[in-house]
Parts: sequence; C-alpha cells; structure tokens
Amino acid sequence: MRPAPTVLHLDMDAFFAAAEQAAKPSLRGKPVVVGGLGPRGVVSTASYEARRFGIHSAMPMAQARRLAPNAAYLVPRFTLYRTVSEQVMELLGRLSPLVEPLSLDEAFVDLEAGGSARDSASARATGERLRREIRAVTGLTGSVGLAGSKMLAKIASEQAKPDGLVLMEPGTERELLGPMSVRTLPGVGPATGEHLRRAGMTTIADLTEAGEDELVRLVGKAHGASLYRMASGHDDRPVVAERETKSVSVEDTFDVDLHDRVRVRTEVDRLADRCVQRLRQSGHSGRTIVLKVRRYDFSTLTRSETLRGPTDDAGVVREAAGRLLESLDTTGGVRLLGVGVTGLADYTQEDLFAQAAADAQATGAGDGADPVAEKESEPRPEREPESDPEAATERHWPAGHDVRHAEYGAGWVQGSGVGRVTVRFEEPTSVVPGRVRTFRTDDPDLELSEPLPLVAVPPDPAAPPA
Repeated sequence: MRPAPTVLHLDMDAFFAAAEQAAKPSLRGKPVVVGGLGPRGVVSTASYEARRFGIHSAMPMAQARRLAPNAAYLVPRFTLYRTVSEQVMELLGRLSPLVEPLSLDEAFVDLEAGGSARDSASARATGERLRREIRAVTGLTGSVGLAGSKMLAKIASEQAKPDGLVLMEPGTERELLGPMSVRTLPGVGPATGEHLRRAGMTTIADLTEAGEDELVRLVGKAHGASLYRMASGHDDRPVVAERETKSVSVEDTFDVDLHDRVRVRTEVDRLADRCVQRLRQSGHSGRTIVLKVRRYDFSTLTRSETLRGPTDDAGVVREAAGRLLESLDTTGGVRLLGVGVTGLADYTQEDLFAQAAADAQATGAGDGADPVAEKESEPRPEREPESDPEAATERHWPAGHDVRHAEYGAGWVQGSGVGRVTVRFEEPTSVVPGRVRTFRTDDPDLELSEPLPLVAVPPDPAAPPA
C-alpha cells in the first residue's frame, strides 16, 4: 500500500450514451439508451436521464422500452467510441508511462511512475486537470478516483460519479469502507452477497469484524482470505502498462433464429472477416480458430481447430470456421454465432492450408476428417455488443448512425421501416436541434457516413489558406 494516493482510476460517465448525446444536440438532457434493438437485444449503456426510469446495463431492451417508451434507442457506433477512447488514453499517457486500460472508457494510471503526483495535493491537482482536459478534448465527462491502491481508486471513482473526483487518503481506508455494502468489493456478486447476508454480514465493517477465519469458513480458503484483505483495504497489485491479449473474437445474436444452413454459413464467413479485421488492428495473428454456436434451446456448442502456425488471413479463418460449422448440428435454429482466434502471436505464417493439404496427402489423411481439429471447452471471448459498425451496411439504416445527404448535409438516422428512413440533420456543433426529413431507403442521395468529431477541431495556424 502506498503512503500517498498516487493510483488514479478514470471511468468515463455513461460513455456510449454520453457520446451519442454529445453528437446529437436534440438528445442532450434526454433519456438515451444504447444497445441491441432487436427482440433479443440488451442495454449496453443508459444515460443518467434514462437511469431515472430504472434502466441499467445488461437489461433486456424490451424491458427498457416498457420502462421508458419515449427514450431514444440507438445502435452502438464503435468507430466513434474507439476514436474518443484513443483521445482519452493519449491524455492519460501524458501523465505516466504506466497506463492500464480496462476497456474503452476505463483505465488505471500510476501517477508516481510518471512524476505527476507525489502527495495528496499534487494528486488532486492532477486529477482535476485531467478532468478539464478530457472535457475540452472530447466534450465528455469522466469521474476520477485517487487512492493508494487500484481497488480503492476504483471504489473512489464509483463514489465520484457522475463528473466528480474522490480522493481516499491513505490511512482512512477502513473508516471509509466500513459502512459500504459488501457488494462494493470486487468479486462479491449477487450469490456471494446473499450468502454473506444470511450470515449477518451486509457491510464491509461486518467482514472485518468477523475476521479472516470466519470468512474462510463461509466462502472457502482462497476467497475468504482475499475477501478479508480487501475489506481491510489491502491491495498490492501494480499498475501494468500492457495487458496481454489472449484472444480476439466477435459474435452476433440474431433477432430471429436462423434455420437456413446457407445463411448460417454466410454469417460465419462475415464474422470471420470481422474477426480478422480486429486481429490485424491489434497487430496479432493466431493459431487456433474457435466457432461458437448457441442454438434455439440456449445450448451452446464450441469447436476449435489449431493450425500449424499463426495466421491473419481472412480466407484461412473463413475456411477453418466453415469446416467447424460442418461438424455441428444446427437443426432447430441458431440464435447466436461467434468466431474467435486464440493462441495469439506477433507474426504470420503464410499459406497454412497449402501446407496442411500437403501434409494430409503425405500421411494419407484424405477421408474428410480433419486431423488437427479438436474440441474445446467454452472459450472466454471478448464480448461483442450485438451491433457493430462494420455490419451497418447490412442492417441498412441503424438507428443513431451517421448519414450524409447530397443536398441537406450531415445527419443521423432516427428510425427506418416500411421502405422509409427518417433523418435528423444536425451536427455535434449545431447550436439548436436540426430539422427532420424522411426519405426512401433506396434514395441515391443518402448514404451512411463516418462519425463527425464531438468537439470542433481548431484550424492549424501553419496550414495554408484554403
């Protein structure tokens, strides 16, 4: 534990929804819900205005619509979110070489390693400056927690929400943690929380008073000892600059079960292409191709094939995923498909299938069986929200996505159906909400476009006049 609160945790406020509000003047101050809009969609992020209706992340979208029928329901735009995330991470990188991203909108920073803070006063000043810079660069707000450890800094940032800063002075941890719910601690979910409640422990102070031996008796040796240390405020985990990527994957849940085998194969090919695109963006290649199929009855089948060497070739991944699909029974319908790549490496071995074919011919393996295919337990892919910008053109006019009209300029999709698409023409820098117009879905003057910057970029004084 550090003697000064030099571990910073940043958590952007309602990130996806806030980015949509910043991009769309007509939605500012109104309830906004981002997620999958189909019958099986779930909420990814809800704005604070929407949370007043009881809407929260991971809630079924159908339930959210019942709670707030007049809210704006939008499909995620990950191109925009990644761009903003890169801007935020760049600001964090100026504070320290030790930045540990947890997601697009969340990260730990070791201020001491970067010389940005040495005591409480300098840490608070750095945190406040960071919040101002984030708002200036992105137009969004973030909450900051400062403490002597990662666990406490994360708890502090949660206490700071929204748009605040909480500094937890070293030495006051137990006093501050005491009245908080046991669910505040990492790893204490609904089941463990209920188990502890039945034992008469609802606050963190109850855990420290019970003692380590009692917690070990209740939840087991490893978890009990860890729980007691956390309740006492102890956490010696360092901020790690680079977290090793173990897998890259994408998956889609379909509004209606897929029964056509040709359609299923087409979706697998599309997912393989998206997976490879993400693999290349991360600078990796991989040896093992994983196919995940969730059937109509919620049973999940997973198959994998390990290649002789790593690849980032879309054709290789498509073919491997297709062979894995052939080994699975999809009778009855498919509700979810996923393609992933594990066994990541930083280099690529070309023409793997030519080599595999040569090996098969040399060994006489020509009976249709794949000698390198193997069954794996359920993988842990990076969970992909149900919509992705790469699939935008296939979904025609996703609600919330950017468009541009040859005559009216930039706008965004309010909704579509029955051969029509409704667009509100406004930009992030618009002073007032824009006008709404409706077009045919096949209007040649209307097309999907890239997101506009949330904050106006000042002109470069060194650039030549237009």
